[in-house]
Amino acid sequence: MDARARIITAALDLLTNGGPDAVSTRAVSAAAGVQPPTIYRLFGDKDGLLDAITVQGYADYLDAKTAQPPADDPLEDLRQGWDQHLEFGLANPALYLLMTTRPGAPSPALEKSLEILSARVRRVAEAGRLRVPEPLAAALIHAAGSGTTLSLIATPVASRDLALSVAAREAVIAAISTDRPVSRTPGPVAAATALRAVLPQVSGLSGAEKALMSEWLDRVTD
Repeated sequence: MDARARIITAALDLLTNGGPDAVSTRAVSAAAGVQPPTIYRLFGDKDGLLDAITVQGYADYLDAKTAQPPADDPLEDLRQGWDQHLEFGLANPALYLLMTTRPGAPSPALEKSLEILSARVRRVAEAGRLRVPEPLAAALIHAAGSGTTLSLIATPVASRDLALSVAAREAVIAAISTDRPVSRTPGPVAAATALRAVLPQVSGLSGAEKALMSEWLDRVTD
């Protein structure tokens, strides 16, 4: 294992056992068996190191979870993604808090998770089952999922009720999809959202025509 990998592993262990305050350059260098200047040379500063360990921690989790193929039903795929997000947060509370609540720009690990979420939302849109524009759907899922996860992390283990997560998940899916019981008719907004999602794949229109069509579809979905 090279110095960079040893440093990240040591920092993740310190974070898991002691929280962000435990991840000092002195503690990490001692645990990794390197000199402090090595950390600055490889990561720039402590924020760079924190970014690196959130990326690695989340990547390790994704490697274990993305081995399974996506569900055939895109909404079921969203449900699986929500549940995996919650599982990750509860299993790695210190790492999750670092990813989601650290001041400043979003961590690279959080940005990666948002990319995965956007891809799952795009599948729902392409199927014609999305009731609202894609960015709004992704933002709602992210806000509700993160809030639910943070709430459960803050709740003592003995008092946690995972039914909260299921209820929040289904409420969001009902709000964004055409599958809610009150109306299974997709309507023009869902149709426009679906067409907007696949518009880049359309080959019979020029760039200018696609831009105009995109503007029209955005007006319909708004």
